[in-house]
Amino acid sequence: MKTLTFTALGMCLAFTCAGMTAANEPAPVDLLTIEDDKVKVGIDRRKGGAITWLSSSQYPKNIVNIADPGRLIQQSYYAGRAIDRTADGQNQAWSPWSWNPIQGGGVGSTGDQGSWARVTTFRKDANGLYSETIPKLWDMPNEEASALMRQWTTLQPNMTGVVCVQCEFQTMRKVGDRWGGVTNNPQELPACYFTRNFSDIRSYLGNGDWKSEHQPPGPPWGKTNPPLKAMAMFAPSGQGVAIYSPTSGSTWNFGPHGGKLLKRPDDGPCMHVAPIDRVRLSHACTFRYRYWLTVGTESEIAERLDILRAKYSSETSEVAHR
Repeated sequence: MKTLTFTALGMCLAFTCAGMTAANEPAPVDLLTIEDDKVKVGIDRRKGGAITWLSSSQYPKNIVNIADPGRLIQQSYYAGRAIDRTADGQNQAWSPWSWNPIQGGGVGSTGDQGSWARVTTFRKDANGLYSETIPKLWDMPNEEASALMRQWTTLQPNMTGVVCVQCEFQTMRKVGDRWGGVTNNPQELPACYFTRNFSDIRSYLGNGDWKSEHQPPGPPWGKTNPPLKAMAMFAPSGQGVAIYSPTSGSTWNFGPHGGKLLKRPDDGPCMHVAPIDRVRLSHACTFRYRYWLTVGTESEIAERLDILRAKYSSETSEVAHR
């Protein structure tokens, strides 16, 4: 394979060229990226339009774990009651399970393109990256959800090293379906998976102070209460990645999976963090929220988190019922 890079509108557009079509036309662009002097972020058409690339200028390797459709940095939502659908092909490890559309795709994918979620719109423009995705239900190997996900991925204005992600989720379930009525489910805002070597987990306390967090390998994941709704994970090199999710609740899921501190994005071992909030998603509603990612050293991340908190700590999510 050959990687080509083009520059447009002051941002970098990178894609992997896997060859030419029979008509001698270029293969479609599957990975779109934007970057500044400190951070590079990318979304992948082949993986539901989710974030599959995140790196810093001092850590140019990919930080995002992409081993299966349940990893990535992606939207994931829950609604309705948990039900047993093993007779229909539901994965036994995830049964019973609620209605759980995720941006990446269904459980059990090992390279089968059909198991990844279907992207209907995928582009880069002067404002950043945009995707629309028909998600898959996580517990099934290849079942589309009656839902639509939209995502705007941009570089934070006037702040290098910071990515802003705006998410929108539209439910289109039938009233009276098998999952039942509206329930107050926990939502991942968002679900994040990083390479296993980013194993030093900390909650941010403000003004450059941190609290170390410890959890044995899971799942099940650990739970913690980051007071400022920001957590970071650092590699032995000192480079880190942090997420700030101001609309989340007080309790977050986090922890390592596997024991070896491996660096490859497609390795099984990984690190996980998910800001959690309980949101009642009806059969026909639209849910919106934003979060921020930043990469760099401890001091760089702390400074940026303080600025983001000063601007966005009062931000709330939105649910519009149709």
